[in-house]
Amino acid sequence: MDPAPVPILRSPKPGQFTPKAMLSAPRHSAAVPNAGGTHALCTVSTYSFATHTPSSQIRVLDIKKARGDGALPGLQWDDSTTVLVDDVKASEPVWMGDGLFVAWLLKREGGKVDLMVGDAARVEESPYVAASFPAPVSNLKLKVLGLGRLAIAVTCLATPDGAMYNPANEPKSLSSGKVYTSLFVRHWDKYVTPNRNAIFYATLVKSLADASWSLKPPGFVNCLKGSGLESPLPPFGGNNHFDIAATGIIFVAKDPERNPATTTAANLYYVPLSTFCETEPPAPLKIKVDGLEGACDSPVFSHDGKRAAFLQMKNPAYESDRNRLVHVYIQEAPTTREFHITHRKKHWEVSPRAIRWSLRDDELLLLATQLGKGCLYSVSALPHAVLYESPTLQRAVGFVTDVFPLDDTNMLISSTSLVNSYSYSILNHPGDKAITILSGARDFSTKYGLCDDQVSDFWFPREERYEVHALVIKPPQFDETQTYPLAYFIHGGPQGSWNDAWNTRWNLALFAAQGYVVVAPNFTGSTGYGQDFTDRIQNQWGGRPYDDLAEGFEYIKKTMPYVDTERAVALGASYGGYMINWMQGQPLGRKFKALVSHDSSFNTTNKYTTDELYFPQHEFQGTLWDNYDNYERWNPARHVAKWSTPMLVIHSELDYRLPVSEGLAVFNVLQARGIESKLLVFPDENHWVLKPENSLQWHREVISWINHYVGLPALVEEEATQAERTTL
Repeated sequence: MDPAPVPILRSPKPGQFTPKAMLSAPRHSAAVPNAGGTHALCTVSTYSFATHTPSSQIRVLDIKKARGDGALPGLQWDDSTTVLVDDVKASEPVWMGDGLFVAWLLKREGGKVDLMVGDAARVEESPYVAASFPAPVSNLKLKVLGLGRLAIAVTCLATPDGAMYNPANEPKSLSSGKVYTSLFVRHWDKYVTPNRNAIFYATLVKSLADASWSLKPPGFVNCLKGSGLESPLPPFGGNNHFDIAATGIIFVAKDPERNPATTTAANLYYVPLSTFCETEPPAPLKIKVDGLEGACDSPVFSHDGKRAAFLQMKNPAYESDRNRLVHVYIQEAPTTREFHITHRKKHWEVSPRAIRWSLRDDELLLLATQLGKGCLYSVSALPHAVLYESPTLQRAVGFVTDVFPLDDTNMLISSTSLVNSYSYSILNHPGDKAITILSGARDFSTKYGLCDDQVSDFWFPREERYEVHALVIKPPQFDETQTYPLAYFIHGGPQGSWNDAWNTRWNLALFAAQGYVVVAPNFTGSTGYGQDFTDRIQNQWGGRPYDDLAEGFEYIKKTMPYVDTERAVALGASYGGYMINWMQGQPLGRKFKALVSHDSSFNTTNKYTTDELYFPQHEFQGTLWDNYDNYERWNPARHVAKWSTPMLVIHSELDYRLPVSEGLAVFNVLQARGIESKLLVFPDENHWVLKPENSLQWHREVISWINHYVGLPALVEEEATQAERTTL
């Protein structure tokens, strides 16, 4: 039996897809099923530019109703979902074991948080407070311990003595100086303080009288207190850095004996618990894997709590090393075994990014980015398979962002694509691989002319006997007999990639909607094309990637007659911004009408102004004092005398990864040389522009800048008011 076809989005005459339309569209979280596989939880958040306010709902999807007869996405959303909570202060809904009871976090005044409980089967009934937290907690997890008992865990900043830290209660200091004698000084967008992330656990019990849930004494206990360990790891760690089971807590933490700024070295730790009421938890047990000393991620317990799986890298100073899959008999720690398939690249070269267990704990579901796609793999977790079996690629819709088993034969998948902001579907596994779409953004995509026909790709050869992959997004209502300007996108990382996935910061379809053919190459150093390809960028920042981009431009010119390369612009952020700066001083820079450089690196000898020093030390093969020539070799500042292309420079003052002085230096050079240029600065953003009003201004400035130089009409959207922006 052939699998059911995946519906293709095709569009009639569209409306104009604008930044405001993209930024105000609903954003859906992954869908998480209950234990019975009958319903799923998700959050839906929006932002109104009319009222300048956010909104958020917790919704319950009736999976059986949504399945129907396999109708197309978006047709049954309102009928198959119920609003459980409509409150922007509510977040992180979690199922409470069997049934349809749900717990979530609700922010209160003064940084406090309540744990709320409601019944998804009776949404008309008011929820109640099951517990209260004196500080802003997050990353809520629950686990059934027995009849009427639930383990609960949350994370929170902890003071040096182990208590939950609430910044609202911090006494106002009469001075503002900060004194440091070790690293980090600042990390991502914050100055580091003595407070550290910690995991707190407790037990919830159900009342026999009224079936309500409440916190059992002694309340919340810090399982990291006195250990010198921190988890989740800042700045991005969350619920993917720890897990709970009836047998205890596992978490990842950096090696406390090593400098956190110069190494990625981390380990998995296990805190055995039997009741989750222990007032003095056992000291965390380190689970060491021979030969693996790098970063750890995605620890997950099997359902019975006897085993765990997690990801770990080999290199202790490289954040983009290949993730290896590790299997642990947790109660026999430190007995561990790395999956043979990930130990040797010839067996399986893919680098997984997340793990789930099957319901029967006999299989692992793996998410991995591969060839521009978000792929789903499965591999047996039976003891013999750890040594011999290789993962199987599963068929799915779009870029898979999360997966949960519904039963022994079906999986609930959340995904996106370049033209679809979300999709929930069911994959029949291991049966006929048929896909049933439950819900998706079809109506939104159709309204704005976003369709699968817009998206394609190509590979172009390089002289060094390898090929480079590039994604292509054409304008809505594309006519191959016409010509369109080129928007050439350069991703950051540099160990990153452009993927067939929705993005609200660099939405390639949004730029295509302006009338561009968008080309996004995954040059040397990109992830998802084998570890060797990723590693080849080391000490080659302005070398192989630049050559790939230059060759890609020529390939477009020769093979895509509908692209007008005489009207081309290039845009990049982070490493992509560095490459824009590098291109300015190279022949390729002269082939573009305008450039956009966001949060870039201007002077590579300034890399020690960053936070994570292991990054430049790896990229340039050593320290600044031992390998200065490597830092200087690919320095854009060496070539400023050749700069001439108009450039928009964007930088944010809370960007401690690439300090704002880098962007100021770029703009100062452009202005001093008399080159057409503009500077956009955000005092309240970090490496990413996340606030909706700021993001709207970012998009308006970027699109207006590039459109002007290629002769496209001004951005099709109402003009920004003077109150929305200030131009000097």
